[in-house]
Amino acid sequence: MSNVVVVPDDKIVDYIDGRFRADKPEERVRQNILKRLVDSLKYPKTRIKVEHGIRLGSAKPRIDIAIFKDGHSGTQESIEVVVECKQESVSPADRTDGVEQMKSYMAACLNCQWGLWTNGRHREVWRKVTGVDGKLAFIEEIDIPPASGPATKGRKRSELDKGIGDVLLYAFKSCHNYIHVTDGFQRETAFFELLKIIFCKISDEKNVPYDLEFYVLASELNTPDGQLACKNRIEKIFNQVKLKFPQFFKKNDSINLNQRSLVRVVSELQNFSLLSTDIDIKGKAYEEIVGSNLKGDRGQFFTPRNMMHMAVSMINPAPNERVLDPACGTGGFIVTAMNQVIKRLEQEFESMQGRPFAEWSVVELHQYHEKVSELVGMYFYGFDITPELVKAAKMNMVMNNDGSGNMLHADSLLPPYMWSAEFRSQLIGAINSSEVDPSQHVNDLVSWQDLAHFDIIVTNPPFGSKIVIKDTSILEQFELGHIWEKPKSKGDSWIKTTRLQGGVPPEQLFVERCIQLLKPGGRMAIVLPDSILGSPGLGYIRQWLLQQTRVIASIDLHQDAFQPHTGVQTSILLLQKKTNEEKQKESNSGLLAPYNVFMAIIDKVGHDKRGNTIYRRDEHGNEILVEVEALVPQEDGTIKVERRKEKVIDDQSIFVPEEFARWKRTEGYQW
Repeated sequence: MSNVVVVPDDKIVDYIDGRFRADKPEERVRQNILKRLVDSLKYPKTRIKVEHGIRLGSAKPRIDIAIFKDGHSGTQESIEVVVECKQESVSPADRTDGVEQMKSYMAACLNCQWGLWTNGRHREVWRKVTGVDGKLAFIEEIDIPPASGPATKGRKRSELDKGIGDVLLYAFKSCHNYIHVTDGFQRETAFFELLKIIFCKISDEKNVPYDLEFYVLASELNTPDGQLACKNRIEKIFNQVKLKFPQFFKKNDSINLNQRSLVRVVSELQNFSLLSTDIDIKGKAYEEIVGSNLKGDRGQFFTPRNMMHMAVSMINPAPNERVLDPACGTGGFIVTAMNQVIKRLEQEFESMQGRPFAEWSVVELHQYHEKVSELVGMYFYGFDITPELVKAAKMNMVMNNDGSGNMLHADSLLPPYMWSAEFRSQLIGAINSSEVDPSQHVNDLVSWQDLAHFDIIVTNPPFGSKIVIKDTSILEQFELGHIWEKPKSKGDSWIKTTRLQGGVPPEQLFVERCIQLLKPGGRMAIVLPDSILGSPGLGYIRQWLLQQTRVIASIDLHQDAFQPHTGVQTSILLLQKKTNEEKQKESNSGLLAPYNVFMAIIDKVGHDKRGNTIYRRDEHGNEILVEVEALVPQEDGTIKVERRKEKVIDDQSIFVPEEFARWKRTEGYQW
């Protein structure tokens, strides 16, 4: 690895001056703010000083971040913006480290106009003015201005910022907490009110070529007339959102936030471009806020994004393959699969057009987007038992694409005849619409034998002994719902009896239901607890799996993979359903056909048991930095390519798909 720098243990490299600083919670907040100042607000690094000392009476405190005027001399008089960063536990009202401390620093800096105080979750911005009586006063504002100066009207699309790091996640949490506290809503209600605003933001960004309407001016923030003007703009957008997405919003729905709350949420989100923000950053922010508000006590632990990427890359869905997650939660697996297929489609269109995406005509772009919408509506499916999560999954699909796919409310383990008529009708209609051959059309779904309609399944089913399935009408559908007798001697097989088990953990039944849902030859990536793969008492599950499927790959995950939510040891299995001919041949011979299995152990998952990011270290245990290139604005307005050092997340999952692809080619797999 070239240009490597060793980072001492428990240190962070400063984004501005490259110095090593203690890895503390407030330092992580500061580094996120520094990235936003440079990358989003376009302040040149030369105007920013970290830990800058000033005089305050007889004291000599240090400002966390000082921004100086153009051509500054580094003096206290030339400080233009003061930024104070605290750890999350510090309140803005704290007597020692709160907003008042920041105001005292602003007062001590003669020409300082702006101050920003933040603890990562809460943020306050104040502007210093001189009253007619000559006394200093402070006016609350929306945000500190960008380097180009304060805005006097709504921003242009070209001025919107991509979310970086955890900034978007903090913004979502801040908005949700403000609604929860200020409006007095329960957390679930507050969450869906926030989603209304997020949909308005996305709709406004897409409303080209018209000017943006999703904004609030500083002059509107604290006056009733200004707040009403902002509310009218947002309600106008929401009326269009309701027309476009009747599956989410009723005609008589309204934004139920009071004006004071609404302007705060708009001010927090208005500077972001949700369309251009990286999908993983947007997805992480969305799924974390969904998880903290909607996740029930049904053994649901949302899959980390790096594990979803690995599993989907390995299963490699094609544009004409029908993909399902029968325990979809917020839709993370389906969105990941959808985006991978869309990327493949984009590459195919680029090859067909002979030009890169950025050079396509309006007509070509329209054709492409029509094809994407068609694919999403025909080939992507998700089921979940929780209605609120289904709605959240649909919205997740929309935030990443114009279509919501086929996210449907159902208990995947119920006998199909017990599914609601609405669900069966929707599912049958969606499946039939994607069948090229009318003779393959589904007429009904009444038995588990009617389910084999999907090419690919990617899923992380709920698991746990606290939510065992005891309903006999469910258990009798599954061979794994029956009692199996142990082999009497080594080499003998387990034998299924006619007796049902008293209770079965849901993940065991999900294994069989997923295979029922797959077409012969279809393939699946599934997260499973290691007990299924190794417990002596569950040998009958492994025997049944080997009879029904070909085990393509087994990826053993570190026990921290799902932390900080659960420490259950898990693996990801890739399976391919055997055809009837393959099973019959093996049955006649009494032997399973031999084949190779790809196996990998992931010891590093990019985070520890508390969920904190872990970075790669050298042989002595020290964190390392590698050199990367970045575009950095300069004082003269130009953009310069700058080399800087960044840490590398210690995540082995990113290497598995490429190794698997090489292995797959040698084994002759064509998918």
